[in-house]
Amino acid sequence: MPPHLSADRPAAQPPSRGTVDALISQTRRLRGEVDAVRREAPADEGDAQGRWQRALCNLALHQLNDLDAHLAQLRDGPPAVPVQPQAAPAARTAPAASRHGSLLSRVGSAEWNLLTDEASWSGEFYQILGRDAAAPPLTLDELPSLVLDEDRPMLTAMVTDCLIDAKPIDGEFRIKRPDGGVRTVHMMGEPVLDPDGSTASMWAVLRDVSELRRSQRTVGETGESLQRQQHVARTERRLAVELQEAVLPPWRGSLRFPREGPRALDVAAHYLPSSSSALIGGNWYDALELPDGETLLSVGDLTGHGVTVTSGVAMLLGALRGMAVAGTRPGQLLSWLNQLIDSTVQPALGSAVCCRYLPKTRTLSWAQAGHPAPLLFRDGTGRALAAPDGVLLGVTSGAVYGQAEESLRVGDLLLLHTGGLVPRRSKAPLPGEAEDRGETAAVRRLLGLAPRFGEARTAQDCIRMVVEEYGGTEREDDACVLMVRIGS
Repeated sequence: MPPHLSADRPAAQPPSRGTVDALISQTRRLRGEVDAVRREAPADEGDAQGRWQRALCNLALHQLNDLDAHLAQLRDGPPAVPVQPQAAPAARTAPAASRHGSLLSRVGSAEWNLLTDEASWSGEFYQILGRDAAAPPLTLDELPSLVLDEDRPMLTAMVTDCLIDAKPIDGEFRIKRPDGGVRTVHMMGEPVLDPDGSTASMWAVLRDVSELRRSQRTVGETGESLQRQQHVARTERRLAVELQEAVLPPWRGSLRFPREGPRALDVAAHYLPSSSSALIGGNWYDALELPDGETLLSVGDLTGHGVTVTSGVAMLLGALRGMAVAGTRPGQLLSWLNQLIDSTVQPALGSAVCCRYLPKTRTLSWAQAGHPAPLLFRDGTGRALAAPDGVLLGVTSGAVYGQAEESLRVGDLLLLHTGGLVPRRSKAPLPGEAEDRGETAAVRRLLGLAPRFGEARTAQDCIRMVVEEYGGTEREDDACVLMVRIGS
């Protein structure tokens, strides 16, 4: 505020140069730290979260740059304002290229004397408005001509309130420069009163805030984009969960196949979600009593996450059940599933184990497509079944899948699972497996549950043991486990 605003007000003491220098140092240090955070933000343009983080950092850097410039102005003091040449005796301006350079181009000052009709603008004021410094400054009546039509009433009202009611000016409006550019400026000012309380003049400072407002809009837009993306993700997850619940077998706990008669199977299953993804994966399990008294058992995993992959699982399970009901054997069934995936509009990859249990002979006929083999537990020990040939579903057209058979006994346990059940290197190696890696180590961990399975009375008891062992493990993918106990 100019010292002549009030004769009764003591002149404020300017801050010491050392204090301002300390503030400048702190500002620049903070600016460097914010810039480091900005560089660490994800650079992927498809990442809305990363774009929002970078936009916030850019906004903070813009404001810190302004603060640094303003503190430098405060430290160096106001620029000299020489008298304008004779061509415009009413105006006082500073040369366009002052010793303060671009720092002072951020804030300009002006004063309008109502008693003499004189006006004076600083060089920075001219620069912000894009006007020739040799031209006379505009009067208060002429100033609104620079403002866009929509904002002109606001400026007129602010100036009128200042001159008549001695209200301070504080507002933003848009100006159109002679070169056609439109800038957003922020004006602050106050009336200067004479001894009898009348308004003698008005002074104001002007700041170009176009870049600041642009940065703020970017932050707002990226924030809204992120919110929309999160809403879409939540909606997609809800739809995927509902679709998955509609696709996977609705039963909970143990189930007998067939429901009547001897030699029934005791079946239980469980789905374990990923701990690193909010989207539903393509894992499935299924158990179905077939018209001829046999039982279809299957687990699998289709690549991807979300509604699209869950829809794919629904298609595969529908096809699998239909072909099994029609009497198709496991090897041929996987060949046709592979052909189905290969012909879809959005091809994917998948793995699967398909088993058909014949209760009359207690025989398991099965095939696999790039999937972990079933584990057989008997008399307190366990082993993986020898897998027939079979590549991933969707890898190649016309793939042929081998088929194997396994004779089972009363009390045997079969464990079918997807690959994410036992994450690799989730625990320290068991004794004797220090050199094992990948799927071998995962299988051995599951086989290590054999003594505990021997104490279980139902398939559901075995499922609880698996969940207790692996349910709390950090996993990158969803997983399914299907447990089958051979009845008498």
